[in-house]
Amino acid sequence: MKIERLMKKAEELARRYEVKYYEIRIAKINATHLEIQNSHLEELSSNMEIGIGVRAFSGAWGFSSANDIRRAEKAIETAMKIAKLMKGSSKVYLDDPIKDRAEIKAKKSFMDVDLEEKLELVKTADKLLMDTGIVNRKVTYGDGLKWQFYFNSLGSEIETIIPRIRLSFSATAKKGNDMQSYWKIFGGTGGWEIIENIDLEHWTAFIKEKAKSLLNAELPPSGEFDVIMDPELAGVFIHEALGHASEGDAIKNGESILEGKLGEKIAVEELTVVDDPTLEGKFGSYIYDDEGIKARRVEIIKKGVLNEYLLDRETAAYLNMEPNGHGRAQSYNYQPLVRMSNTYIEPRDWSFEEMLSEVKRGLYLIGDKGGEVDIANGTFMFGAKEGYLIENGEIKAHIRDVALSGKILDVLRNIKAIGKDLRIEFPGYCGKGQWVPVDDGGPHVLTRALVGGLL
Repeated sequence: MKIERLMKKAEELARRYEVKYYEIRIAKINATHLEIQNSHLEELSSNMEIGIGVRAFSGAWGFSSANDIRRAEKAIETAMKIAKLMKGSSKVYLDDPIKDRAEIKAKKSFMDVDLEEKLELVKTADKLLMDTGIVNRKVTYGDGLKWQFYFNSLGSEIETIIPRIRLSFSATAKKGNDMQSYWKIFGGTGGWEIIENIDLEHWTAFIKEKAKSLLNAELPPSGEFDVIMDPELAGVFIHEALGHASEGDAIKNGESILEGKLGEKIAVEELTVVDDPTLEGKFGSYIYDDEGIKARRVEIIKKGVLNEYLLDRETAAYLNMEPNGHGRAQSYNYQPLVRMSNTYIEPRDWSFEEMLSEVKRGLYLIGDKGGEVDIANGTFMFGAKEGYLIENGEIKAHIRDVALSGKILDVLRNIKAIGKDLRIEFPGYCGKGQWVPVDDGGPHVLTRALVGGLL
C-alpha cells in the first residue's frame, strides 16, 4: 500500500470518529542474532519484519498495530474506535509539523557483511574464551537496521534510518563449588566498524582472568563507607536511581521522589547529570523519538539543581511543559513511553589518584551486576562486578559479591569528588514493560554509601 493513500485514509477515518490527534509509525527492521555457548550454536537468525503502529487521541489513547501492511487500514480504524470509546479527559502536546529525512550512517554497513563472517566472529570469541578453569562461555551478537516512517494529523512526515549493533561475551570460572563470572559488552549506533575496533584477544583474556581472580577474592565488609564508583557503576547508579525517577510518567503518577522538586537543589553543586540521545555512535542514540519530536540533550540535574524532567507529548501537556524527545517504543507494535537514551554524569576535574588519596578507609567498586531501585521511596541496591578495599589512599584486597545501597538523594548530596575521565560505553537494554536500547556512564565518582555482601 502506498503511504500517500494511507495518509488520506487516516484523515478520512479521523473525521468519521472525531479523533483530535493521531500518529502512525510504519517500520521495517532487518535483524540478525547469533548466540554460541561452549562451542554450541544456540541461535542463528536473520529476518526482516514490516509493521504499522497507530495511536489515536480523543482525551485518551487508542492503540492498534499490525505485522502485515495489508491490514494497515484496519489498524488505523481500530485505534480510532478505541480512542473514541475511552472518553478520557487527558491532554496531549501538539506542535508545528516537521518534514524531515534523517539517517545515522555506518562507515561499513553490517548488511554487507555475510552471515558466515558474523558466525566466524562469535566462534572466534568463543575459542579465545577457552581456558583451564573456565567452565562456561557465552558469546552473543546482534544487529538491526531500522527504517521508520512517522506521520501525524498535524502534518509531520519523518523518515529515519538507524543501524544498531552489539557484541557481548562472558566467562564463568569454577573452583570447587565456587563459581564467579565476568563479562564485557560492546555496541553502538553505526556499522561493522564498531566490531572491527574491538580487540578480541585483549578483552577475552581480560574477562577470563577477572573471572578466575574473583575466585580468590575476599568477601566485603559491611557498613557505611567512602566509596569510589567506577564509570560503569556510576552510570548504572545515575540511570537506575535518578534517570527513572526523572521520567515524566513517574512524576505524573506520583511515583517519584523528584515530583515537585524542579528548581530545588538536590545534589552537590559539582553534579550535572545529562540524558542525551544526540551523542554520536552511542547505543541509545536516535534523531527523532517515536512521537515525532526532535531528540535533544536534557540536563536533568544542572550544578546540583533539579533542572528538567524527561517528557513525552502527554506528560509534557500534563505538566504545562514542552516534550524533549523521550517518547520511545520498543517497536511498531508497542506504544511510546517516557524513556531514557544515553544517561551520564558530566566530568569535573579530579584525577583518580587524587580521589584515591582522599579515602582513608573505603572501597573502590567496579562494574554492574544488577540490582533494584524504588524511585517512590528513593532507595536502591546495586551489585558490583568486583571491588577493592582502600586503606590510607592505597588499593588493597580484592573483594567480590559486593553491593552498594542507600537513599538516592543522600548519595547525591554526599558526593565528594567527580573525576575527569568520562566514559559512556556501557550499552544495554532498559526494561519498562518493553525494551529500548540505552547507554550510560560517567567518570569516577567518590561518595558515601552503605556497602554489604550479595546473597
